[in-house]
Amino acid sequence: MKEALWWKQANDTIQCELCPRRCKIAENRYGQCNVRQNIDGTLYTIAYGHPVAVHIDPIEKKPLYHFFPGTKILSVGTIGCNLFCEFCQNWDIARATAQEVKNRDINPEEIIESALKSGSVGIAFTYNEPTVFGEYVMDISRLARDAGLKTVMVSNGYISPEAIADIYPLIDAANIDLKAFSKDFYKRYCRGDLQAVLDALIEIKKLGTFLELTTLIIPGLNDSATEIEEMTRWIVNNLGVDTPLHFSAFQPSFKMLQLQRTSKTELDSARKIAVNNGLRYIYEGNVVAFKESNTYCYSCGRLLIERQGYQIDQKNLQGNMCTCGAKIAVVQ
Repeated sequence: MKEALWWKQANDTIQCELCPRRCKIAENRYGQCNVRQNIDGTLYTIAYGHPVAVHIDPIEKKPLYHFFPGTKILSVGTIGCNLFCEFCQNWDIARATAQEVKNRDINPEEIIESALKSGSVGIAFTYNEPTVFGEYVMDISRLARDAGLKTVMVSNGYISPEAIADIYPLIDAANIDLKAFSKDFYKRYCRGDLQAVLDALIEIKKLGTFLELTTLIIPGLNDSATEIEEMTRWIVNNLGVDTPLHFSAFQPSFKMLQLQRTSKTELDSARKIAVNNGLRYIYEGNVVAFKESNTYCYSCGRLLIERQGYQIDQKNLQGNMCTCGAKIAVVQ
């Protein structure tokens, strides 16, 4: 347990300022994320140093397709989340309490040592929502930078401006879930606020973190042509045409077991809209996809990175340049 950052006294309670919820937390109570607790008038993070998942993953699994492609990364997650998505794929840890799961005691130095021994390119904060263990993220990331390791956030983007300013200068790359492009969707199915996520994306981009996005396409809920049109235009106008976008197929989970999974045809339709709006790198996930998993030069059309599952083969690409001379949005 460690004293938390991002909070203030609010009359007889504590107000957490880590995310847009700004939870007011009474004595011995937790914030809505389940990992920030008011103890004797001080806010503590019970997630610090207590991961429930530590694995070596291909970086493409995050998914990050344009950041050190073909490498492996040490992935770390705890319990807790600050959204309540009814379609959550990792609900067993995202909604867990400390009493319900077994965790480990691993300090930041041990995380760095494990990453170095495994030959990982760096550390990914993932599985649950890493914002809720932001103090742990920061301490690991500072050590990672000193050790020459990269840092990655796989996040819902539901974070306060104050926390962005502290955390993201230490983060090299992020994949942010843009759940939908509808205020009603965020409110009804995530108990969150779309505008807060959009504002966070703009700020994270300004800080220089390499950014990729993922949208889980859920049939009948966030897959209308109008919504995809509006979303991809917003990405182009606010984050740029080089922002990689992953359309992922929904699989029935958690509180949405009654829905059908997303077909490849539906992902193809979303991808076509994104292409027409000028995005250069659009991918399809959770389905069998071939060319939709590959990276091509936006200028000459050459195949640059061929993907078969998590195996990659680079062609016609030297650093971040295609052999035609076009600069490609890839970091390696």
